[in-house]
Amino acid sequence: MARNKIEVDEELESGFDLGQLKRLAQYIKPYKRKMAAAILIMLMSSALSMLIPIFLKDIMDDYIPSQDRQAIVLTGVGTLVIALVIAGSLKAKILLTSSVGQDVIYALRKDLFIHLQKLPFSYYDSRPHGKIQVRVVNYVNHLSDLLSNGIVNTITDLMSLVFIVFFMVRLNVRLALLCFCGIPVLGAVIWTVKRKQRRAWQIESNKQSNLNAYIAESLNGIRVTQSFVREERNTTIFNRLSGEYRTAWMNAVKYNLMLSPIVDTISVVTTSFIYVFGIYWMMGGDASVTPGVLIAFTGYISRFWQPITTLAGFYNSLLTSISYLERIFETIDEPVLVTDMPGAKEMPSICGDVEFREVEFSYEDGIKRLDRVSFHVKAGETYAIVGPTGAGKTTIINLISRFYNLDSGQILIDGIDISTVTMDSLRKQMGVMMQDSFIFSGTIMENIRYGNREATDEEVIKAAKTVCAHSFIMQMENGYQTQVNERGSRLSQGQRQLISFARALLANPKILILDEATSSIDTETEIVLQKGLAELLKGRTSFIIAHRLSTIQAADCILYVDGGQIVERGNHSQLLREKGEYYRLYMAQYGFLAL
Repeated sequence: MARNKIEVDEELESGFDLGQLKRLAQYIKPYKRKMAAAILIMLMSSALSMLIPIFLKDIMDDYIPSQDRQAIVLTGVGTLVIALVIAGSLKAKILLTSSVGQDVIYALRKDLFIHLQKLPFSYYDSRPHGKIQVRVVNYVNHLSDLLSNGIVNTITDLMSLVFIVFFMVRLNVRLALLCFCGIPVLGAVIWTVKRKQRRAWQIESNKQSNLNAYIAESLNGIRVTQSFVREERNTTIFNRLSGEYRTAWMNAVKYNLMLSPIVDTISVVTTSFIYVFGIYWMMGGDASVTPGVLIAFTGYISRFWQPITTLAGFYNSLLTSISYLERIFETIDEPVLVTDMPGAKEMPSICGDVEFREVEFSYEDGIKRLDRVSFHVKAGETYAIVGPTGAGKTTIINLISRFYNLDSGQILIDGIDISTVTMDSLRKQMGVMMQDSFIFSGTIMENIRYGNREATDEEVIKAAKTVCAHSFIMQMENGYQTQVNERGSRLSQGQRQLISFARALLANPKILILDEATSSIDTETEIVLQKGLAELLKGRTSFIIAHRLSTIQAADCILYVDGGQIVERGNHSQLLREKGEYYRLYMAQYGFLAL
């Protein structure tokens, strides 16, 4: 059985390159002073820690044989002071890097969200919303450890390695070479697993995206699920997706966990070599190898492999983060197809004259949704658009608001091609009520005021009264301050439509667009609402899409759209006299009443 989009793994549109890391570095650049301070603190701490093995060597080789108690005590106090300084340095580093890391994540997530706000409807039409959400939240969060610890630790550990190698070579060259012989082995292991590791994390991010998208869809559609008793089937799908994610994660983390025991094993083996050869040379009379030298060397060995383990961990973290960076920057690089053209001007105050000239549009190449559509609406007129499902009615009003780009033709408002003006200045003068009455979490007052953030409480209430929403709002426990859940789950569909209606009216638009504005409103409320609408529509250019023909009989002109073309136009009486498609639609709804 074919899988839907939610269950299909996403394919990367471009491979990873160092340019993406450079882009990430641009987010870190404003905090370079804090990063430099953290690196300087850690380098100082690392340099001080190099003295501790030397102290142990001096105690073993000099102070204990000579029974110099004072030197032993002073060395112990010095070691304690160094340990306290290191602890304080670590705390300061954590505070600095955590602050920088969270600031970078905030900036990255902000840019990602702002870009998503600009992407056209076509982007969201073709992707499950859960797969978009996971990029903004989960994927950005996964970068936290890389930004907060990985970068600073990597730089300081690289410098620490330089200090350690210097002290080890200065202490005994032969013992140092024994320690270094494990590095080629580690390098071979890393080279072998790196390609498989990156691919494993790409697969993991795909499976996580699929699971997140399915959860989001399931929660949004829970009422349908329970109505059609789909719980068991949905649970089966969830378990499969969850199982695929678990398998992918276990496979990916296997490579991450592989390096640490390998490094530990190499460290133990090289330490054994140090003891075996060191004792052999010492017993052979080599004066350069003493008990103190061996103890100091074992101290340096642990310090030598510790930053290498950290670097291996950073490498793991980097490969893990790469798979998320690819997705994040892929989204940020998604072209904004509907945007202001160069030199776009502000739309002057709209009078409301709207003209379509030979407009053609398609959602997919080769499949026309509108075919040479032309009509002219004078300022203040009300045009209704009717027709069968999928005929192109909603497409027409979406194009007026420039939610999509035209294939060809022109849309003019007051004689100005809307593609030549800024979208913000155009849309601010329109009031749009979509077919899906979306209600945000918050109060009813806030939801209505969404159409005009500057509106007073009195203006909000006036808009609600105009659309007959005031009475049911006042019956709720806190009136206009009643909290409603996301998507308005506490409200009926009709109540959600009335609130959305009030929101559109509050914007005081010059052009009003209503897409199935009264489809879920009862007949009694509709009769009262029509009185308020008749007054409101005066002086405004209005476009109304309606299947319920009683709501559009007073329209100045009715367009019957079918197959992406206007097949009939005229007012209600004219179209009935012509006895065409509109007449048949009207008789299908009211024919028995007419008899």
